[in-house]
Amino acid sequence: MAESRSAPTVGQIVLGLRLRDLRESAGCSFGDAAYALSVNATTVRRMEKAEVGLKPPYVEKLLRVYGLSDDEIASFLTLVDEANQPGWWHGFRDVLPAWFSLYVSLEGEASLIRAYEPHCVPGLLQTEDYARALLRIGFPQASEEELDRRVALRMGRQRLLDEPGAPILWAVLDEQVLRRHVGSPRVMREQIDRLIEFIARPQVTVQVIPFTAGPHPGMFGPFQLFRFDIPELPDIVYTEGLTGAHYLDQRPETSVYLEVLDRMGAQAAPVPHTEAVLGEIRKEF
Repeated sequence: MAESRSAPTVGQIVLGLRLRDLRESAGCSFGDAAYALSVNATTVRRMEKAEVGLKPPYVEKLLRVYGLSDDEIASFLTLVDEANQPGWWHGFRDVLPAWFSLYVSLEGEASLIRAYEPHCVPGLLQTEDYARALLRIGFPQASEEELDRRVALRMGRQRLLDEPGAPILWAVLDEQVLRRHVGSPRVMREQIDRLIEFIARPQVTVQVIPFTAGPHPGMFGPFQLFRFDIPELPDIVYTEGLTGAHYLDQRPETSVYLEVLDRMGAQAAPVPHTEAVLGEIRKEF
C-alpha cells in the first residue's frame, strides 16, 4: 500500500475498496469506468486504491454507471464528504510527515493494535517527559517550539485510549526497552509507573521479553499490526525506517507478522507477571 500523495484517511481507503467492488459487481472494466469520467484507466485504479482524492462529481458519475439508485448515491456521497474531512492530526502537518499520517489514521480506526517494540516504549504509552527526551534525540536540530509541537502530537494520539470503544492494545517489549535510560532516572520511574497504570486497564496488555529468553523471531525491528471492525479492511502491518514507512496489507505477509507476535508472546513474561517485572526494574532507577 504505497503512498504517492498526502496520506489518505481510512475512510477514503474503505470507499475506494467499495468502488472497486461496485465496479466489479456491475461487470465494468477499468476502461468502461474511465470512459464515463473521460479519464484514463490509471486514474480509476488510483481512486480505488485511495492514491488520489475522491472527487464527488467523479464518484457520482461512476455510481450511476454502476447502477445505484438515487438514494444509494446520496448516501455514498455523504460518506465521501465525511471521508474527505481532515483528521485532527492534519493540524500538525508541520511536524507530521505524510508517510506517518496514514499511521495515525489507521491507529484511530483500529479495533486491535498489536505491537513489538525493541527500542522504546510505544508512543501510545509514553509520558510527556519520556516522549520529549526521545524526540530531542531524534530531532537534534529542532527548536523548543518544534519539540513542543511533536510532543503535543504524540500526547494527542493517546486520547484514543480514553475514548469510548478504545482499541485493544497489546504490546510486546524487549527488556532493553525498560533498561535503556531515556532522560533522567525520574523520567524512567515515571514512565514505568505509567506502564503500570495502563496495564490495569482491561484493553491494554503489555508483555516483556526478558534477556534470558534468548533470540526470538522479531529481532529484525519494531512493527505494528492493525485490525479493524470494518469488513473491507484487512489486517495492516506497519514497519518504519529513518526516512519512510511500509504498509503491508497482503495476507501472506501480514499472517507472518501475526505468527511472530504470537511466538514472541509465548516467550515473554506471562501477562499476570508484567506488573512484577516492571516493579523490579523500576527499583533500579
